[in-house]
Amino acid sequence: MRRRRNGKIIATLGPSSNDRDTITQLFDAGIDVFRLNFSHGTHEDHAKVHSIIRAVEAEKERPIAILADLQGPKLRVGLFENKSVELETGQTFRLDRDTALGDNTRVELPHPEIFAALTDGAQLLVNDGKIRLKVTSHTDTSAETEVMVGGEISNNKGVNVPDLVLPISPLTKKDRRDLDYALNMGVDWVAISFVQRAEDMTELREIVGMRAAIMAKLEKPAAIADLTGIVQLSDAVMVARGDLGVEMPQEKVPVIQKQILRRARQEGKPVVVATQMLESMIESPVPTRAESSDVATAVYDGADAVMLSAETAAGEFPVEAATAMNRIIIEVERDPYYRKSIDASTPEPGDTVADAISSSLNHVATVMPLAATFTYTESGFSSFRAARERPEAPVIGCTPNRETARRLALVWGVHAVCSESMSNVDEMVNNAIKVTLQEGFGEIGEIIAITAGMPFGRTGTTNMLRLTRLKNLD
Repeated sequence: MRRRRNGKIIATLGPSSNDRDTITQLFDAGIDVFRLNFSHGTHEDHAKVHSIIRAVEAEKERPIAILADLQGPKLRVGLFENKSVELETGQTFRLDRDTALGDNTRVELPHPEIFAALTDGAQLLVNDGKIRLKVTSHTDTSAETEVMVGGEISNNKGVNVPDLVLPISPLTKKDRRDLDYALNMGVDWVAISFVQRAEDMTELREIVGMRAAIMAKLEKPAAIADLTGIVQLSDAVMVARGDLGVEMPQEKVPVIQKQILRRARQEGKPVVVATQMLESMIESPVPTRAESSDVATAVYDGADAVMLSAETAAGEFPVEAATAMNRIIIEVERDPYYRKSIDASTPEPGDTVADAISSSLNHVATVMPLAATFTYTESGFSSFRAARERPEAPVIGCTPNRETARRLALVWGVHAVCSESMSNVDEMVNNAIKVTLQEGFGEIGEIIAITAGMPFGRTGTTNMLRLTRLKNLD
């Protein structure tokens, strides 16, 4: 099955979509990657869905990626005597380590790491930013605040601290248990929340190794400040606009989104745009015009993938949401301006042989029409670099490793295919011709470009570019 678009689609699975029939329909509607949200559900729930996805993969004979999304630290206030209170703008309100039930003057904040990092003037945002507090004084166990924006505050509401870098690992005990389970289950990508610094990705890599690809969810101002380091240490990044929109002014989020997209493409790392893309489709069978424009903007900007969250996990119209997103991407990519926009934002190649080959490949495509770009890859690196150039011809990522093929399902424009390892150039060329014809990417007489590394079978050795004409091999 060949997708008629370059941008990829991720769908979150949940109560509305975790059965075999719906997952099959979602794949047929255009889903390339399925997200398992470890903030919800048991390990047994995720194992059951994982097995279903793999069964659908075998039925469809196409690699499907599975993304495990870890919950990350959840900072929350404690409990109130009457379950909730109303805070007035301008009043004082204390946060402390006292476990006594709260009232309209104070409440427990059971997070010593927040008190350790507090500074006078720092903002604390409660309940997705609906309540805004400013610290006027603090100790190691309490903070006096002024209510800048009042409203109702109730039990266990979340707390965001946008002005500070907290001395806390993004991996909680729960995350570590979930991560171990997900890796043993065989997921392809792992996304980590609450990333603040590049070192957070190093911590995740040390645990994951090469068992899965790792993705940083960019949702905190501190992560944007260390954007280059985080992108370089990740295999992909996600623009997690939910918390990002809470922790910084809303008007900055579109600018930050474009900044992340530019940096990720420069580094040759896939980037996912997520959160509220087709939010109204939780309850409506069609998206709003603004939502369609939001998805289109991400595609015009060159995102590798766009993501559906509650729309497919808990919404009433999961398949319709996937279908709508698929149609939007296809329509944008038909627009001549889309190609001009993508070409205008092509980054300068790096000083590596792989970049030189990929850049040359892109230049060849402007001189002569190519039916496809055929990349032989062990680890996926060659296909990642080819996709960075956003070539006009489709990218066929051919690998002997099924795990690599699954990871490539997330990458812009890459059609992943599993094939046996090649031992010589003639075998490599003939296989590329056979696969291109079988997968429907070209016809007899058309030209394809092939990139590979020599010696064969060694990771990170892309050093060859060859043009060949499709022909009958009988």
